[in-house]
Amino acid sequence: MREIVVFSGSAHQGLASQICDRLGVPLSRSEIKRFSNDCLQAQLLANCRQRDVYIVQPLVPPTQEHLMELLLMIDAARGASAAQITAVIPHYAYARSDKKDASRISLGGRLVADLISTAGAHRVLTMNLHAPQVHGFFSVPVDHLTALGVLADHFRGTDLSDSVVVSPDLGNAKEATQFSRLLGLPVAAGSKKRESDDKVVIDSIVGDVRGKRAIVLDDEIATGGSIIELLDRLADFGVTEAAVACTHGLFAGRAVERLRNHPMVSQVVTTDTVPAPSGWPELQVRTVSGLFAEAITRIHGGESVSILFDGVDPTHAPPQGSLFDKVGS
Repeated sequence: MREIVVFSGSAHQGLASQICDRLGVPLSRSEIKRFSNDCLQAQLLANCRQRDVYIVQPLVPPTQEHLMELLLMIDAARGASAAQITAVIPHYAYARSDKKDASRISLGGRLVADLISTAGAHRVLTMNLHAPQVHGFFSVPVDHLTALGVLADHFRGTDLSDSVVVSPDLGNAKEATQFSRLLGLPVAAGSKKRESDDKVVIDSIVGDVRGKRAIVLDDEIATGGSIIELLDRLADFGVTEAAVACTHGLFAGRAVERLRNHPMVSQVVTTDTVPAPSGWPELQVRTVSGLFAEAITRIHGGESVSILFDGVDPTHAPPQGSLFDKVGS
């Protein structure tokens, strides 16, 4: 592993350190400077020449600041004659900007993908993109990991009687179906209409939830608006309590307060793709550092990464009938 060099931007050095611990390599030092005119400069403080360089940087708030750090670090690695540069982006924030759903609107997901490849990245390693089509925005290879197995492990061994997996919307129903198969549970989904960035309306629930305990699964929780709306509707439909699980727990704005104080919520589970909020000791955080370390090992060795999906994707999960098998197919 001596030819692997791992750097971290300022977004989530804790995750980068855990990945390095599992790889058995040191986290190499870097320095980000800010000049008086507010421009940034990145310097990598370890030899990169003909090395396999990995730069760990989720795009979390302040997102634009962390994006610029990532681009500068990629550029520095390219200028230092790195043999291969992989941008490790556990959370790709611009994945939400994936379609032209209004006149004269930007497609940030594609633009940021272009910036990353133009800066010099040869490959991208990420997790649970908000929309699968974002994968195709990149002109370089993308290894797209999933946290479903990690989240399912959290619930295995617990009492899952009278439980149902619930997706906040039909767009996330395929992920919810995979998750329900891993746990051997039925699945349901909300019918959601988004009115603004932090306001949604869920007018109905598709599937049988009455008298059950829900496990609400989403890929990302930002302000928590969709989850709170769903919890209120689930209560109307006879759900007794709900555990909330997500891959990317951003918990922006009043999300922490809203989820901690909601009478329906029994627990909230997330992963460490982004830094956990402070002052929330009850939050359950599962690490994905092992998945990223294994993926880096396989990329470095020229081995298949698809083995990481064994037991997680529909091909390997136990068969269960679902209302949503054809949704999004």
